[in-house]
Amino acid sequence: MDFALSEEQRELQKWAHEFAEKEIRPVAAEYDEHQTHPADVIAKAHELGLMNVHIPEELGGPGLSIFEGILIGEEFSWGCSGIAVSLVANTLGSAPVILAGSDEQKQKWLPPLLAEPRLCSFALTEPNAGSDVSGIQTTAERHGDEYVINGSKMFISNAGHAAWIVVFASTDKSEGHRGLSAFVVPADAQGMTVEKHLDKMGQRATDTSALAFQDVKVPAANRLGQEGDGFKIAMRTLDHTRPGTAIGAVGVARAAYELSVEYSRERVQFGQPIAMNQGVNFPIADMAAEIEAARLLTWQAAWLLDQGKRATLQSSCAKRFASDMAMKVTTDAVQIFGGYGYMKEYPVEKLMRDAKLFQIYEGTSQIQRLVIAREIFFPRD
Repeated sequence: MDFALSEEQRELQKWAHEFAEKEIRPVAAEYDEHQTHPADVIAKAHELGLMNVHIPEELGGPGLSIFEGILIGEEFSWGCSGIAVSLVANTLGSAPVILAGSDEQKQKWLPPLLAEPRLCSFALTEPNAGSDVSGIQTTAERHGDEYVINGSKMFISNAGHAAWIVVFASTDKSEGHRGLSAFVVPADAQGMTVEKHLDKMGQRATDTSALAFQDVKVPAANRLGQEGDGFKIAMRTLDHTRPGTAIGAVGVARAAYELSVEYSRERVQFGQPIAMNQGVNFPIADMAAEIEAARLLTWQAAWLLDQGKRATLQSSCAKRFASDMAMKVTTDAVQIFGGYGYMKEYPVEKLMRDAKLFQIYEGTSQIQRLVIAREIFFPRD
């Protein structure tokens, strides 16, 4: 067992950190305040080859491992998790194509992401179907060589700026989640509209939108896998992307921890730096320990996936622990900063708002516990 990064991985980590320091952090507060889509940052990251790192070499991509991708993701989220999600959401959007697409589908949809800073999205959640995927109401009815999609999707990252979207819809409502299928839908398809750009509490630099589908015609060639494969594709995708979400939480927590250490050394009360008080330095010690634990859980899940092994348990453990940890660390950071921590003038209030979303998207912390319990009591090979 070896926890050491290779020289190439250390250089990749340093490269991503420098990008976050120079290109992300300087605009983070402004883009958060105005809910600005970071098109300029996306263009720079794309030009440097820091986006779409998961696309296989045979398709012209870097073909980096999941583990190497999360090294980048932690640094981006250390800079700003809202901008980071805008940069890495292509990993989620394109994963169903990589995991379940035919050679023809991969050739059609993936290389264009490399040619220019295009975005793609993953549309599973609906207004009345979040954790309960079997409650999806969007339908796809087959008519000859095409499907007609009707319904709506909610909380879709980058949807308002995506070139195409993987949409999950029911092709057989009598089968519940076993009747779901997945389709690649071009963003300019007639009948698909962005109903609303949602105003969020945190991670505001990521466009999150509601979508509507009214008689949207999609060629049958755009279906991923067979009819009824949608649920399996969605769950397999989330197994692969949850380590990326977990490492985002680690990046946010690390930023809050570093700021807390710096502030507690400088802030003087009762004639000494507040770092000298156990009421301050013990919570910071807990931050350090919990960040290390969350990172190692995430590294483990990514490593298992890179070995081609099933990692549902490990991915959910990492996502659950890291997201709850980030909420605790950022809340403690605000407390350490005291009244200043509650002011937008200081960065920790933003980190606290950003951290909350990690406990919600890509499966809430409660759903992660459900998945973990299922893996414990009803394990699959």
